[in-house]
Amino acid sequence: MALTSVPPNSRFYPSTHLTQPINKSVPKFIQYGNRTNVRENIDRTRLFLTSGTCKPLKLRQRRRFLTTVACALSPAEENYGEIVLSDVEVKKRSVYFGRKWNSDDIATAVVVLSMHICCLFAPFVFSWNAFWVAVSLYVITGLFGITLSFHRNLSHRSFKLPKALEYLFAYCGVQAMQGNPIDWVSTHRYHHQFCDSDKDPHSPIEGFWFSHMSWLFDTDSILEKCGERNNVGDLQKQPFYRFLQKTYVAHPILLGVILYLLGGFPYIVWGMGVRIVWVYHITWLVNSACHVWGNQDWNTKDLSKNNWWVALLAFGEGWHNNHHAFEFSARHGLQWWQLDMTWYIVRLLQVTNLATDVKLPSALQKQRMSFGNEAIIPS
Repeated sequence: MALTSVPPNSRFYPSTHLTQPINKSVPKFIQYGNRTNVRENIDRTRLFLTSGTCKPLKLRQRRRFLTTVACALSPAEENYGEIVLSDVEVKKRSVYFGRKWNSDDIATAVVVLSMHICCLFAPFVFSWNAFWVAVSLYVITGLFGITLSFHRNLSHRSFKLPKALEYLFAYCGVQAMQGNPIDWVSTHRYHHQFCDSDKDPHSPIEGFWFSHMSWLFDTDSILEKCGERNNVGDLQKQPFYRFLQKTYVAHPILLGVILYLLGGFPYIVWGMGVRIVWVYHITWLVNSACHVWGNQDWNTKDLSKNNWWVALLAFGEGWHNNHHAFEFSARHGLQWWQLDMTWYIVRLLQVTNLATDVKLPSALQKQRMSFGNEAIIPS
């Protein structure tokens, strides 16, 4: 899930900021990545600090080091410690308390909570038919709907599809109950534009659970951080996506009615509750776990990681550092051994001439993103 003022047909690069060399003493930092002391690292690396408070630092290090993202602390801000089994240190703000919840926040919380409660009935109404309905809808809504349609096709325009097929896959994504395409794509584009900065809609710098799911319950925060959703003009001008935005709630309800007519309460529990919660957490792990645990193969200057077990669950989305390095790429598993089910479907569509203009990183683009390429960004 997850959130540019960059036109959709352009290459989505990792967010960049104006930089200037550090010629004075270094303030207190929160460090992400390796635990090398920043003061001791200045003589070995080119360190650039963005203007303003709490912006990502540009650190160029050899591949043997993890990329470090640092955030300058104002005197009033505090460090709340590290996320377990990582070097990611966080600053927290309250999402659940001390603020006014709007109607969207309440509705989102009710839906998420009700789907989790529904799962409690799963052991008592289990049947193999219900189980396979859940698995089938997991593939349809998770693979074809979220990873192929919402993410690679609509958010990054990694390939083109015939409109009828594009709309069909987007409708599958609506049934994942993660929001309508316009809002989902807007949030995700903002995530790439402001990745792991104070404007990122869901970065673990505000805590693991914030990046995993808590951000969903503070809808005003995206408006406060990023501004209006003015980065999805390509979708807003299409009547089909405006229709889905206005009628979004009705479509999962319709699917629930169909499942009930086909298999009664067990189909509701497994086909809606279990399946939706499963796809929820797999999608959310890309936002949380893939910015905390794993390896970095590319010099993206953010927290994105390649995480093999998330890749297995999320149809290839876990090769997240690859994705942040080449956001336009239809293929995330760039190595032969990096399993990427979504890419295999795109490749099949390409072979059958249904997917066209399929974008992949060139050798030159890979060289530019390599840790061995340490060209200096001019101040």
